[in-house]
Amino acid sequence: MIAAPINPSDINRIEGVYPVRPPVPAVGGYEGVGEVYAVGSNVNGFSPGDWVIPSPPSSGTWQTYVVKEESVWHKIDKECPMEYAATITVNPLTALRMLEDFVNLNSGDSVVQNGATSIVGQCVIQLARLRGISTINLIRDRAGSDEAREQLKALGADEVFSESQLNVKNVKSLLGNLPEPALGFNCVGGNAASLVLKYLREGGTMVTYGGMSKKPITVSTTSFIFKDLALRGFWLQSWLSMGKVKECREMIDYLLGLARDGKLKYETELVPFEEFPVALDKALGKLGRQPKQVITF
Repeated sequence: MIAAPINPSDINRIEGVYPVRPPVPAVGGYEGVGEVYAVGSNVNGFSPGDWVIPSPPSSGTWQTYVVKEESVWHKIDKECPMEYAATITVNPLTALRMLEDFVNLNSGDSVVQNGATSIVGQCVIQLARLRGISTINLIRDRAGSDEAREQLKALGADEVFSESQLNVKNVKSLLGNLPEPALGFNCVGGNAASLVLKYLREGGTMVTYGGMSKKPITVSTTSFIFKDLALRGFWLQSWLSMGKVKECREMIDYLLGLARDGKLKYETELVPFEEFPVALDKALGKLGRQPKQVITF
């Protein structure tokens, strides 16, 4: 292994609260990038020195050496920066699938999301922009929110609002010339999910892919009866289990190409494996908001 990130779902697996858990004893980590060290005599598709990622993702990437069958690995372009190769599957692929799987969006449409500073949120902004789709982005009120707003704007965000800015009777009055969004993304829950729902147009859909606040989603009767809103969920692991290996790898190559060309960016911090305890504290949020932690071996 060359590098592997610490994702929230990795921590959930260790805590025993994730729906799918590897049999124990187990090694953590679910995605990453490695360099082929040796191959078996019947392996034809790989050679020592090739860069590979487990695709679909596979448990056990937080270790120096991994031995798995040829079918697990996907050879990638070594021109792609290591930190993107290590992190391209779980978050960017989630963003891409949510943009494409729920509502037929066209250039000129808009989407709304909370948790916009997350890696998925940043990827949604950039992938939507490439498709001519505007984004309305909601962030939490906390220290550094002004800086976060500017960073999201630099990525291509059309509008960025803190939750306190939305304490108005009609949040849609803040849209300006943007169309009412047909699609919303929620990774927070609680009030932040309610704000996404308020933005959606009649017949709109909110997709939930996380619950960082650990608070339930509360929906008004009005939203269902008079706005006919739909609530959906997205779990990447479920999507990948539908026999979509070829499709998954094609999308990974597309996303890696965008990253290599500078069209898909997000902040990461490379951390030597020896400093894993500090990286884990950062990933757990004990040291404030931090970039995605990527362990290097």
